[in-house]
Amino acid sequence: MSFQAYLDNIEDKTGLTPREFITLAHEKGFDAPSTKAGVIVDWLKADFDLGRGHAMALVHVIKNGEKIDAKHVGTGTTHSDASDTLWLDGKQTRPE
Repeated sequence: MSFQAYLDNIEDKTGLTPREFITLAHEKGFDAPSTKAGVIVDWLKADFDLGRGHAMALVHVIKNGEKIDAKHVGTGTTHSDASDTLWLDGKQTRPE
């Protein structure tokens, strides 16, 4: 599953876009560089019943934004993404 597919699945499950999760994390102070991933994972499990893999995808966007490492782009593998930029504003608004 691609990184973007993880984010799309999270949106399907929770009704929230990745950008909305970034806002919620900011309101809780979880976007601070010192915040450990485990704290965010625990919050996402408790409040949204997200598993570790999906939570870690959100940890990445909360801490690093929309860019992912180019080594995962266009590889043709299961985890390959089409771009090094993730769409964070919801599946319905993603350009084709």
